[in-house]
Amino acid sequence: MATTTIEIGDREENSPRDVDGTLDDTAHQISHDPWYQVGFVLTTGVNSAYVLGYAGSIMVHLGWIAGTTGLLLAAAISLYANALLARLHEVGGKRHIRYRDLAGYIYGRRMYALTWALQYINLFMINTGFIILAGQALKAIYILYRNDGLLKLPYCIAISGFVCALFAFGIPHLSALRIWLGFSTFFSLIYIFTAFVLSTRDGINAAPRDYSIPGSHISKIFNTIGALASLVFAYNTGMLPEIQATVRPPVVRNMERALIFQFTIGSLPLYAVTFMGYWAYGSSTSTYLLNSVSGPLWVKTAANVAAFLQTVIALHIFASPTYEYLDTKYGRGKGDAFSLHNLSFRIVVRGGYLTVNTLVAALLPFLGDFMSLTGALSTFPLTFVLANHMYLKVKKSKLSTLQKTWHWLNVVAFGCLSVAAAVAAVRLIVVDSKTYHVFADL
Repeated sequence: MATTTIEIGDREENSPRDVDGTLDDTAHQISHDPWYQVGFVLTTGVNSAYVLGYAGSIMVHLGWIAGTTGLLLAAAISLYANALLARLHEVGGKRHIRYRDLAGYIYGRRMYALTWALQYINLFMINTGFIILAGQALKAIYILYRNDGLLKLPYCIAISGFVCALFAFGIPHLSALRIWLGFSTFFSLIYIFTAFVLSTRDGINAAPRDYSIPGSHISKIFNTIGALASLVFAYNTGMLPEIQATVRPPVVRNMERALIFQFTIGSLPLYAVTFMGYWAYGSSTSTYLLNSVSGPLWVKTAANVAAFLQTVIALHIFASPTYEYLDTKYGRGKGDAFSLHNLSFRIVVRGGYLTVNTLVAALLPFLGDFMSLTGALSTFPLTFVLANHMYLKVKKSKLSTLQKTWHWLNVVAFGCLSVAAAVAAVRLIVVDSKTYHVFADL
């Protein structure tokens, strides 16, 4: 066993490390990636095909002033909260490469288990949502050429799940994405640029749009709360410690560079397609923007194909904590990633996991309602409430009274917002359950 010196912030720590870059307690690579690769991992999540829905799910329910302010303010708050988490990566003389490890070290065994449950349920729902997105992209391609209803959404979801599984078999861990992050960025630019240009053209040629917020008074209130939850979801992965585990030393400094990249250059495509989509179509903007735009068939086809392919790559990022746990707990892990044992293990275990994802996606294609609920119960607490409270616990002796007050205000405010978002999500589930049915062809 080799011993590698790891610089963490202004400290250095000796950690046992194998020659393949793994630590004793994980089968995946640690401290392997430059900061810019980690930055592209973060921006891949931010600019996934979910961005095609923000004009309809955020701007339509908030309007120009609140929507624009909310997007910018959510970015600033998210950057701050993620920076707090990044600075807690090394506590007590040890790197904490998983969110649950950090929470467990600070709070104890019960919080370890609760954090694990909240994070993995949230990531499962996000992964299932990615498969639905991929299925919607495939169906959109089919409708461009044949609108006979033969290829239904559940069939497209099944195809998407199969392709996602094939990709998962060939990528052993998060660091192995490498060149695929370049492809992901390329695919993102295709569908974002296409949606931006076609929306611009439609907006120039269209009659004056209606930008009023739709719905009754009570629905506006709940939709506003749901849109606020979407603002938080847009910027946060819910797995920052797991991503930070892959970055080279000094891990705090390099993670901060990656975060700055994500929230500056990396967020520009999101703003462009969200604002332009809302400007072009107003309150009638679709929650999948490529369904609203008009243009040449081949251009819209290319954009939907790019959205499908990028979604396959993005899903792997959000599934990587689950894969890491399964590989470490049950797989042999060491040795050649493509040995017969390791490859067959990934096929069976990851194939089984994605089969469940795909089944849930096909069963509940209106999963966005449930994602809002899990986001309220996990993304808000993990990213904002827990991050601020953990920082208070670890740094309390070094914080001024004003700083402590600020962090407590964050804990209380985001705790209340989490409860409000959960109530709004439950209401949305109840309302939509009367409209949709299982295996619906939306």
